[in-house]
Amino acid sequence: MAPQHGDDDGHFHPRDALSSAVQSAALTGGAGLFIAAIQNAMTKQKLGAWTVFTRGGSTIGIFAASGGAYEFTKQAAANLREADDYANDAIGGFFGGAVLGLPTLRMPRVLGYGTMFAVVMGFFEYTGGSLRARKTDPSIDEFERKEQLRLNRRRPIDETLAEIGEGRGIRPPGYEERRRQRLKEKYGIEVKTESADPNANC
Repeated sequence: MAPQHGDDDGHFHPRDALSSAVQSAALTGGAGLFIAAIQNAMTKQKLGAWTVFTRGGSTIGIFAASGGAYEFTKQAAANLREADDYANDAIGGFFGGAVLGLPTLRMPRVLGYGTMFAVVMGFFEYTGGSLRARKTDPSIDEFERKEQLRLNRRRPIDETLAEIGEGRGIRPPGYEERRRQRLKEKYGIEVKTESADPNANC
């Protein structure tokens, strides 16, 4: 079971379902208005600007009602269950999807849309509620978390050198001595290193 997303103090605090529903309805209604405007622009007849509302009013209304129903039932379920987890999103997704199926006037489609949206929204929240990655624990310092990740993935220098070898800017301790020894064994050349500091040999 996925961990619950509690507040900072670990306790659930009731949410204002009506306010959240109004905001969500306005947002999804705006998306419906955008889609209705595109549909209006793609028609072959010459139509005025107000036909976005007269012809696409049902699209705007369905989108707004679906978003409002989703958010209201999600927050109401969270308040009733006193828990903030993926089940609330699944409940809200069912009602939001059912509203999208209402214009068909067919109960199988209403239930089908509701079930589909419940599964999608519940699974999305269960897996972290983000397209990027699972949400991190806010109680853990981000710098310490990244340092821990670096330590877990850091490889010993001996293992790295065994795979890629020395040279090409990789100069571990004792590299110059080993290089001189290899040159002497392979070519018979004695390489003497000199310091760039003019006072080094004084």
